[in-house]
Amino acid sequence: MNNTSPSFNPDSPFMYGLASAVILFVIAQSVFFLIRAVRRAHTVGMDMAVVRKTIGSTALFTLAPAFSIMLGVITLAKFLGLPLPWIRLSVIGAITYELPAATSTANALGIPLSETVTDPSVFSAIAWVMTLGIMPSIILPPLLIKKIQKGIVQIKTKDAEWGDIFMTSLFMGMISAFSGMVFSRVREGPPGLLPVAVLAVSALTMCVCGLLVKKAHAGWLENYAMPFSMIAGMIFASCSASAFGL
Repeated sequence: MNNTSPSFNPDSPFMYGLASAVILFVIAQSVFFLIRAVRRAHTVGMDMAVVRKTIGSTALFTLAPAFSIMLGVITLAKFLGLPLPWIRLSVIGAITYELPAATSTANALGIPLSETVTDPSVFSAIAWVMTLGIMPSIILPPLLIKKIQKGIVQIKTKDAEWGDIFMTSLFMGMISAFSGMVFSRVREGPPGLLPVAVLAVSALTMCVCGLLVKKAHAGWLENYAMPFSMIAGMIFASCSASAFGL
């Protein structure tokens, strides 16, 4: 399948209008509930100084994940345009899901990730995969969350150490699934080694941040370790690709 059709522009005014409408709706919803919460706090007699401090600290705490989301949007915008990643990562998605979903679909269709998608069928396929793949995370939690939480509580109650091992194993299983995409390209030779090197640099940066948090008591760094690791990996990838002409 080729990617040369000029009949579709992922950065068209229509796409920007659609993205703006979605983002404005989400912002309006957030402001609505914020106002309702402040009014309710005033009604029940809460100290408004505490309420304002809570709002401020919460807003500051969101900067770290927001920065990670921005990096994800920039990464996906290279071949999907800005509006679709903006909608996905600002509302429901996460870079740990959206990027592998889009990348896997593009690879299956033989589309290079270095070029902007202009074929409407390819763009539609990627959007559908990203959308359908995340639907279970929307539908299943309301139906299964009580049973899942009950099971986790029972495991930790019976054996706290085993409960921690179980939760860590689930997390490592998820990381292993994503790592498979990276190491599967090693057989391609030097170009396939770049993702592995980027992974190593990002992991090393995360370890350094972890040591600073524990040894230097830099607690503030805990919320920014992920963005810093992503930035380090992106800088390394860009410099390496330029140096080796990849």
